[in-house]
Amino acid sequence: MDDVLKVALIGTRGVPARYGGFETAVEQIGRRLADRGHRVTVFCRHPKDDTSEPLARYQGMDLVHLPALRRRSLETLSHTALSVIHPVLRDVDSAILFNAANSPLLPVLRARSIPTATHVDGIEWKRAKWQGTGRYYYRAAEAIAVRLSDALIADARGIAEYYRDEFGADTREITYGAPIIDSPRTDKLAGHGLEPRRFHLVVARFEPENHILEIVEGYRRSGSRLPLVVAGAAPYSPEYTRRVHEAAGPADVRFIGSVWDQEFLNQLYANCASYLHGHSVGGTNPSLLRASGAGAAVIAYDVVFNREVLNGNGLFFCDPDGVASALATVREDPQAAWAVGERLRADIAPRYDWDSVTDRYEELLRDLHRVGVTRLRCHPSGRRKGGRR
Repeated sequence: MDDVLKVALIGTRGVPARYGGFETAVEQIGRRLADRGHRVTVFCRHPKDDTSEPLARYQGMDLVHLPALRRRSLETLSHTALSVIHPVLRDVDSAILFNAANSPLLPVLRARSIPTATHVDGIEWKRAKWQGTGRYYYRAAEAIAVRLSDALIADARGIAEYYRDEFGADTREITYGAPIIDSPRTDKLAGHGLEPRRFHLVVARFEPENHILEIVEGYRRSGSRLPLVVAGAAPYSPEYTRRVHEAAGPADVRFIGSVWDQEFLNQLYANCASYLHGHSVGGTNPSLLRASGAGAAVIAYDVVFNREVLNGNGLFFCDPDGVASALATVREDPQAAWAVGERLRADIAPRYDWDSVTDRYEELLRDLHRVGVTRLRCHPSGRRKGGRR
């Protein structure tokens, strides 16, 4: 077999990475595969507010830009539908399909004889924004992914356990990598009225399962004299956003919106007094990895995914009182809290390394190409245990 693989990465917004974990993974893994001599094709959605000419290549990857319906429930699936029928896939050896929500399109890839692994992401149907039909769709999509993927990828042990417990399905456990910031700069903080180690930080979309409301309420109860900086937006949650702003009351909570300046974002992570992480359903979270790689003193929502990443190097909360208690711990002995952050950074580097992550993706892609379109290790029926829907 030729050592050079022709692979496709499908189902994300594409690269350059501007948005979330999937896009970061595609950029980091894709460019490393390209550096190793493989032909990598990434399907991309051109940002609607970007008027520049789309790139044809980026860091050694070939880019295919396709449109999408700009509606929350249809954007991802409509773009992926155009991707899986594109002629460029004619010569692909194997593919990674990101997001279990795209699994209804797996039959097209199978019909084209393209062995495909599905990166299932988190437990999406638990997100508050998906109710009724949306929640049913995501649960059904999980089952389709199990039944029709040639392999499943889980980015956290908790996700792997979920698919094993729900479906009896095996997964390849492949995490994300963590960027390591050893010598943090501070030059961009002053322009936003911030001083190193003199602010607390939240970076998250405004969604209930990210527990921003509980964090803001806990911060207000803590009586902290340091400001709480909240970076993130709420494209689909105006009511939740209103509640978060009301919860801040007279406390010094600074809502700075989405931060696209990556150097400024790094400086926020590396120079905060503490980083508060409320994500609860999404598996291994890139924001938590970024804070960990920056040596932040992390206060995280108490779920298995976050405990796996922190590995004992952090504080946890379940409610606003837990947030207030953790902030009091940091306030009483900040040097001790920051020392834990330094231990976290040292611990995270070898466990979440992008080169090692790419090794595992490369191995999986070779396995897919060698075996072809068949079930590698997945549960054959896709039915939940006990017949649950």
